[in-house]
Amino acid sequence: MSKYLTKSKFKLGLECPTKLYYESHKSKYYNSSLEDSFLMALAEGGFQVGELAKLYYPNGVDIETLDHDKAVEQTDRLLEQDDVTIYEAAFRYENLFIRADIVVKSGNKIKLIEVKAKSINKEADSFIGKKGNIKPDWKPYLYDIAFQKYVITSSNPDFEVSSYLLLADKTAVATVEGLNQKFLLTNENGRTKVVLNGDVSLKALGDRILTEVIVENEIDSIHDIKPEEADSFENLIELYSKSYTDERKIHSAVGAKCASCEFKVKGQNEDGKLSGFHECWKSDAKFSDNDFERASILSLWDFRKKDAYIKDGKYFLNELKREDLESKSSKPKPNSTYLSRVDRQMLQIEKLTQKDSEHFIDVDGLKDEMNKWEYPLHFIDFETSAVAIPFSKGRRPYEQVAFQFSHHIVYEDGIVEHVGEWINPNRGEFPNFNFVRALKKELESDGGTIFRYAPHENSILNAIYKQLIDSDEKDKSELCEWIKTITHSTKSSSDKWVGVRDMVDLWDLVKKYYYHPQMGGSNSIKDVLPAILQESSHLQEKYSRPIYGDEIKSLNFSKQIWITFDRDSKVINPYLLLQQVNKGYKNEDLDNLMLGEDGVIADGGAAMIAYAKMQFSEMSEIERDNTTKALLKYCELDTFAMVLIWEAWNKWCN
Repeated sequence: MSKYLTKSKFKLGLECPTKLYYESHKSKYYNSSLEDSFLMALAEGGFQVGELAKLYYPNGVDIETLDHDKAVEQTDRLLEQDDVTIYEAAFRYENLFIRADIVVKSGNKIKLIEVKAKSINKEADSFIGKKGNIKPDWKPYLYDIAFQKYVITSSNPDFEVSSYLLLADKTAVATVEGLNQKFLLTNENGRTKVVLNGDVSLKALGDRILTEVIVENEIDSIHDIKPEEADSFENLIELYSKSYTDERKIHSAVGAKCASCEFKVKGQNEDGKLSGFHECWKSDAKFSDNDFERASILSLWDFRKKDAYIKDGKYFLNELKREDLESKSSKPKPNSTYLSRVDRQMLQIEKLTQKDSEHFIDVDGLKDEMNKWEYPLHFIDFETSAVAIPFSKGRRPYEQVAFQFSHHIVYEDGIVEHVGEWINPNRGEFPNFNFVRALKKELESDGGTIFRYAPHENSILNAIYKQLIDSDEKDKSELCEWIKTITHSTKSSSDKWVGVRDMVDLWDLVKKYYYHPQMGGSNSIKDVLPAILQESSHLQEKYSRPIYGDEIKSLNFSKQIWITFDRDSKVINPYLLLQQVNKGYKNEDLDNLMLGEDGVIADGGAAMIAYAKMQFSEMSEIERDNTTKALLKYCELDTFAMVLIWEAWNKWCN
């Protein structure tokens, strides 16, 4: 079987050309991202966007075969017609092969249309930055279609090709109800397919929510750019092609990009596959096996000079001094009473290099913060979604949808209760206004301090505020005024406010007052929680037994034990204790679309995918019920995690 450089392989080379070698030896090298693209497309609605695009260019012929030769033959026959529209048209030139999303041929003119589940406002957004370069966010898409055009024009020099991106229109509004639900996902023999549901005529689809953007000028600019690895765009394609098909490795200097390398083996590799990451660093930085056990600057939190120091041969945290972290323009803040960004970085460096496993806590700083708080304390967490094709009429592509919240209360006597939750798993309903009504009811009965973790909840309530302003809801003024009491306005808001009960961000307090070496370079609640549990004997004693009942009330857990230990006496992350969505049920009762490799809802991404799946797949009632229960448990754990962090701090500070 011939090996072709496809557009996905070309984009992989743009990320890092060395990856082409590891991809060409996929049976030998570990790859952690094999299902990532599927899950992202599932979460954002990429599969449905592709099908909607075809409906906007009706009467086309779909090249369904996966056989490269047959696909090219079928495409060539169709191109003999004067006028034809082809979906998944196949083109081959030497050892380059592409499948074009949509090709519209008229005479000798070809309209090449690449469909992307990405949004744009044609009036306000630009592909080009202030310095005249293609913006990084758009580079993969524009290079992708430039590669496609090169293959088509090289294999069919008599055709005049014009190139377009078909993108979600930020300014468009869905004018029909249930547009997203017209595209149901199924799994057939391991392949995800979209099944059209109901009337999908152009009239039934309403106003268009996808927009064409011609990109010929951008493609011309790509041809004018001299790539790092080659002297022209065409030679870059040839270089990548030979690397992949001839299985030759292109050297690419190690750098900050390596931190997210998918060819990196973490821990024990049960398949026994090789680690491309380790191979690169052994070759380029001359790492020994022991060097990978040392703390590298790749793990340093919020460090913006990684590439510069790696280029100079500084790879490890113990090689960095404070002056390496400070910018030349930075000035000391004499009145600062909390950790600065550099302070936090130095803590991480010193504790790792000195093998200091003790946590850092600024008791005085935290006590000053705590003295401002009013009981009862409220801890809230939201789960949200944003998809390309709206779930309901009147909504825009990628508009925020808040489908769930959880609410814990801590009273002044220390009693903890999971008092409230709200979820709307119903298909095709816009939940945001009922969401905020339910949240208001939960929080308006007292003046207690409200906590969130990270800016997400503030941003979502700002988004709902704008949606209410534009709505016909009878109580919109009341709801908007209440939102303003517990939030602060975002930078993009035309209205400016800071609420009298503006939510306290625990994530911000972690960065200012707390650090544990186990957290590494992360401040995610998923990493902070197990670190605090490892340090707190109070929490270990209290939560190493079933706690729910008289002491703590829960809406979703009864006999749960949250503190368990592994063989090395380390606390197991409570998020790892959440069970599979469909544990104990036979496969024939379930839809075959998975939430992820383990089928567990244990992070925000999985929650978003689960909600999306409930909206646009033919899910059995068993799985719908199981998914709802799993979402409720996950969201409750998120707010309970915040309670545990508060409880540990409160014990240490008082």
